[in-house]
Amino acid sequence: MIRPRRSLLFMPGSNARALEKGRNLPADGLILDLEDSVAPDAKAAAREQIAKAVAADGYGKRELLIRINSLDTSWWSDDVAMAGQAATDGILVPKVSTVEDLRLVRDRLAEVGADPALKVWAMIETARAVLDADLLAATVHEQGSRLAGFVFGPNDISRETRIRMLPGRSTMLPMISHCILATRAHGLEILDGPYSDFANTDGFAQECIQARDLGFDGKTLIHPGQIDACNAIFTPPAAEVADARKIIAAFELPENASRGAIQIDGRMVERLHAEMARRTIAIADAIAAAGK
Repeated sequence: MIRPRRSLLFMPGSNARALEKGRNLPADGLILDLEDSVAPDAKAAAREQIAKAVAADGYGKRELLIRINSLDTSWWSDDVAMAGQAATDGILVPKVSTVEDLRLVRDRLAEVGADPALKVWAMIETARAVLDADLLAATVHEQGSRLAGFVFGPNDISRETRIRMLPGRSTMLPMISHCILATRAHGLEILDGPYSDFANTDGFAQECIQARDLGFDGKTLIHPGQIDACNAIFTPPAAEVADARKIIAAFELPENASRGAIQIDGRMVERLHAEMARRTIAIADAIAAAGK
């Protein structure tokens, strides 16, 4: 089943008010954060607060992920233990660099008896992760894998590699495309990283458009004010959905049953376009069903 992931908003786990507010925001998903937005001396309290907020429910159809602390800290194991028992959709693992990182998290989730349906998302934030994106994505085929996809993390990549973050992200396009190809080669999803200058609405909109056109499934956000624009840009336009339905209907006609390509409105349309049309319709229907 296709799930809309146009907008996933980071929410600090140490902020009870933010966790409460998240129940009414129009984001497709929430990332309850234990990492960057939580001070070291507040980690344990934030972990407990997230557990209570999730147990209280009220988040509706929003996808819930918990971002744990990185595997080079003393907090990650307890984070996974809590997340493995919480009724969420998955965990987001920051700074994944090696296949062994994913296996370590997988094994820890098994130790705590996590629901088999709980998924793992890997943040691609290091030079090694970008270089080995295909190897990381390929772990989805391993027994017991929970990998659902990647979240591209441009800020940490910039810090580590000294590649500058420029408007239009021309300096990062090769890395972005490489990671997108890796996920698609293994049937995974991929989300774009956040746009930090949340007051720059035009810049944010342009980056969302770019992300959509590059093939990202959605974008992670750092401010509630970014949700509506992000949702609008990642929602298939009505005209595109109507065209997709026309393509499917044409291929379903008895006279086109054995044809690999047909003519619609003066253009040649192949069966591969029908596959793309089905996904467009599925996304649009899923968004409509979610009521957002």
